Amino acid sequence: MPEEAKSASRLARLSGIGIELVAAVVGFMFLGYWWDRHFATRPWGVLIGAVLGLVGGLYNVVRQSLVSVREATSGSKKSKGDGER
Repeated sequence: MPEEAKSASRLARLSGIGIELVAAVVGFMFLGYWWDRHFATRPWGVLIGAVLGLVGGLYNVVRQSLVSVREATSGSKKSKGDGER
């Protein structure tokens, strides 16, 4: 039972990665839109905001994916290595 709970928790965390990527891009685009309206720099604020959001969002995706893979591999090594030599 505890393995199923860990698996469900890991799945729930990974399912939110795409949403976080979209939120980062949209959030930075809105920030760029505000910048464009405030300083009349159209379309550079939105473009720079989209790039910054994409870079930050992809960094977060890669970071969370690597953490999840490390957790999955360390858990499988522990379960296979119990009492075996």
